[in-house]
Amino acid sequence: MTDKQLANGVNINFSMPDVSSIHLHSNDTRNLLDVVDNLRSQGINRYIDLPQIIVCGEQSSGKSSVLEAISGLMFPSKDNLCTRFATELILRRGPPAPIKIRIMPGSEQRSESELQRLADFGVSVSHQDLRLGEVIESAKEAMGINDADKVFSSDILRLEVSGPEQPHLTLVDLPGLFEAGSSSQSDADIDTVKSLVLSYMERPRSIILAVVSAKSEFNNQSITRYARKIDTQGLRTLGLITKPDTLDEGSDSEAFYIRLAQNKDVKFRLGWHVLRNRDYASRNSSLQERHRAEEQFFSTGAWKSLSPTSVGVHSLKPRLGKILKDQITAQLPAVLNQIQDGIQESKNILNLLGPSRATFSEQQRYLLQISQSFSSLVKAAVDGSYYDPYFGSAATAEGYQKRLRAVLQNTLSEFAEAMRRRGYTFQIVDETIEESAEEDPWENIRSRPKRITRRNYLSKVKTLLKRSRGRELPGTFDPLIIGDLFHEQRKPWAALVDEYMEKIISAIYTAIHATLSHITTSSTKEELLRRFIHPGLERLTSDLRIKVQDILRPHETGHPITYNHYLTETVQNAQDQRFRGEVRKSLSEFFGYGQGASSHKLIEYPFELNSLIDTLVGKHKADMDEYACSTATDFMEAYYKVALKKVIDDISVLAVEACLMIPLPTLFAPEMVLDIGEEEVAAIAAEEEHSAEERARSTEKLRVLENGLRELKTMQEYSSALTDQPSAIPYPASDIGESSHEDVLEEEEPVPPESLELELASPVIEAPEELPPDPPTAFAIVAHPTVQPFESPESPPTSYYRKKKKSKKGVTSDF
Repeated sequence: MTDKQLANGVNINFSMPDVSSIHLHSNDTRNLLDVVDNLRSQGINRYIDLPQIIVCGEQSSGKSSVLEAISGLMFPSKDNLCTRFATELILRRGPPAPIKIRIMPGSEQRSESELQRLADFGVSVSHQDLRLGEVIESAKEAMGINDADKVFSSDILRLEVSGPEQPHLTLVDLPGLFEAGSSSQSDADIDTVKSLVLSYMERPRSIILAVVSAKSEFNNQSITRYARKIDTQGLRTLGLITKPDTLDEGSDSEAFYIRLAQNKDVKFRLGWHVLRNRDYASRNSSLQERHRAEEQFFSTGAWKSLSPTSVGVHSLKPRLGKILKDQITAQLPAVLNQIQDGIQESKNILNLLGPSRATFSEQQRYLLQISQSFSSLVKAAVDGSYYDPYFGSAATAEGYQKRLRAVLQNTLSEFAEAMRRRGYTFQIVDETIEESAEEDPWENIRSRPKRITRRNYLSKVKTLLKRSRGRELPGTFDPLIIGDLFHEQRKPWAALVDEYMEKIISAIYTAIHATLSHITTSSTKEELLRRFIHPGLERLTSDLRIKVQDILRPHETGHPITYNHYLTETVQNAQDQRFRGEVRKSLSEFFGYGQGASSHKLIEYPFELNSLIDTLVGKHKADMDEYACSTATDFMEAYYKVALKKVIDDISVLAVEACLMIPLPTLFAPEMVLDIGEEEVAAIAAEEEHSAEERARSTEKLRVLENGLRELKTMQEYSSALTDQPSAIPYPASDIGESSHEDVLEEEEPVPPESLELELASPVIEAPEELPPDPPTAFAIVAHPTVQPFESPESPPTSYYRKKKKSKKGVTSDF
C-alpha cells in the first residue's frame, strides 16, 4: 500500500493489535531495566548519569494522576506542595509481591547517624495496606525535611512494584514547579525546586516527560520552556497533555491542544501524548472505571481524530517502555566508557594515596614504594623509555614535559644552534656580501654578532699586530695573537651556556615535580621536596656549574691548544678559496669578461702566455703585515671552529649528562629510606585526615563502578538481542524534519487508523540491495480494501505516521 493510496482515502479495514503486550514484557527487557535499576540502587548514579525517564511539570499539572494511571497506586493529590523530593517508581510485570519502599541517599553530605536513619527507613507493604501519603510524610521526616530549615531534599524515595498488570518501566517523579509562594512554601523554595528539577533535566541521558495541563494557559506553564531550552533539538522530550476534558468543546483552546498533540506546534522528536485522568468528582472511582471513562472520552468529539497510539494510558505505558529501552541500549556504550574512566580515576587516586599508614612500619613501607616508583619513572624519563602510562601523550604540553630525555635533546640542539649562530663577537664577511643580503633569524637577539667585512677586521688585527710586535720577522706574527683574537671572538659563550643550563635545570625541576605529584599526595610530596629532592638537585646543579666552568676555563685563559688536523685543513681550505676567487677575478679581467659571469662561450683569443702566467701568479702581497694579519685571522677562525665543537660536546656530555641526568634517579633511592628516623618518617608519610576520607570515598566509588561494569557487560548481551526485535509501537508523526545523521534519514509514512485490520506477516523490506545497519524486524501491514476511509481524504492525520528509514542512496525500508 502506497502513500498515495492512503492520501486518496482508500477504504481499508484494520483492527489494532494490543501493542502493550508486544515485546515490552519480555524477559530481555525486564533484565535490561533490572540491571540499570540495580546499579542505581547501589548508588552508581552518584558518579554516572544513567538513562531514566523523569516526570516533571507544574504543581497541579496532573503528574500524580499520571503516575497513578500508570502504576495503579493511589498517589496523594492536592493543590499545594505534594512532594518535596524525587520519587523513583520501579514497575515490573510479575507475580504480585509486597511493595518495597526505601530511601536512596542523595548528593548531600550526611553524618553516619543520618545515613543510618535513611537505611532504617526500608519497609515492605502489600498493595492493600499501602498508604502512600503516610509513606511520603514518614520519608520527609527521615530525610530531615521540615517547614522551618529544610523544605526539599536530594534524597530519593524508591518504590518497587511488581504485578501481573504492570509494565517494565522506571519513572522518576520530581517536585512540581511553581511561580509564587504560599503559607506552605516560601518564595525561596521556588528557586530550590527549580534547581532540583533542572538538575535532572540537564542530565543528557534523561528522557524528559513534560506534563502540561490543558486546564491552564500553555504559555504560562514553564516546563516546556525549560525543556526546549535544555533539550534544544527536542531529541529526548516527550510532551504529555493532561485534563483535556476541562476544555470547552469546539473552543480555540481545544483546537490548540489537539494541534499540540499532533506535534504541529511545539515539536518534539518523541512527540506528544494525551491522558484523561479522574477529576475531583470521580476521585474515588476504580482504576477500571477510570480507563473506561478515558476510552470513551477519546472515542468522541474532536479528540477521536488523534492516533490511538498517542492517547490514553493503555498506549502510554508501552510507549514509555520502548523509549526507555531504546535510550538504555543507545547510551550503553557511552555509559560503559564513563564507568571505565571512573574506575581508572579511582585507581589513580588510590595509588596516589597508597594504603593506610598509621604505624611506623606502614609509613616506612609507603616511603619505600614511593622511592621505588620515583627511581623507576625518573630513570625511564632519563633513558627515553616512555612506555609507562604516566608519560601520557606527547601531543600535550604536560606529556612532553614529562619526557625529560626529549626535552633535553631538543634543548641541547637549540643550544648547539645558538652557539653556532650567536657564539662569536664578530661575523666576518667578504666584501662582496652586502650587509642586508639575507635576513638573519637571530636578527632580534640582543647578543647578535656584529657583522664586519674581512678588510675592516684585518685592519683591527693589523693594529693589534703592531702593538704586539716581538722579535718575529716581517710577514710573521707572534702565535699569542691568535689567542688574543680567539678570546675576543668567544666572549658570548659563557652567557649562552648559562642561558641554556638554566633552561635544562628548569625542565628537570618540572619533570621531578610532575613525577612526585603522580606517585604521592601533596603533603608527602612537599616534605620529600624539602628534605631530599631540592637539596639533592641543588648539589647536582652545583656540580654542573663547576663542570661548566672547568670546560670553559681553558678557552678563557691561556693560549690555544689543539692537535686536531682539522685546524690546518680548515686554514688551507680558507686560503684556497680566497686564491680561487683571486684567480677568477684575474682571468675575467685578462679576457675582458665581467666578474659575475659563471660560463663563457668558447672563442679564439690570441694572448701572450707569459702575460697570462704573470697575471695568475703575480698576486703577491707587497704588505707583509697584511699577509701576517690574514694568516693569523685564518688560524683564529679555524681554531674557533675546533674549540666550538669541543665545547658543545663537552657541555652536553661531561656537564649535563654526567652531572645532572645520570644521578637523577638516585635523588630518592630506596636505600635512603632505611636511614630515615622514625620521627622523620612520620613527618613525611603520616596520613592526614582528609586523605583517609578520600581513600574511603574512592574505595567505595571503585567498588560501585566495578560492580556496575560487570553487570553492564552482561547487559550488552541483552541490548544486542533487543536491537534485533521488532518495534512494537507505531510512533505518532514528528514534523521536526530530517535527522542530522548522514547515514540514516527519517521520513514519514502514513499508518492507517484504529478501525483497520492488521495481519502479521514476514518481515518486508522494499529495497534489499542496501539496508541500514542491523535494522529491526517489522510487522508488514496487509490491507483489505473494504470499509472505512479517513476522516479527511485530502490529508490523512499526521499522527497516523510511522517511521521509515532511508539510506544515504535513498533506498527505503519499512520497519
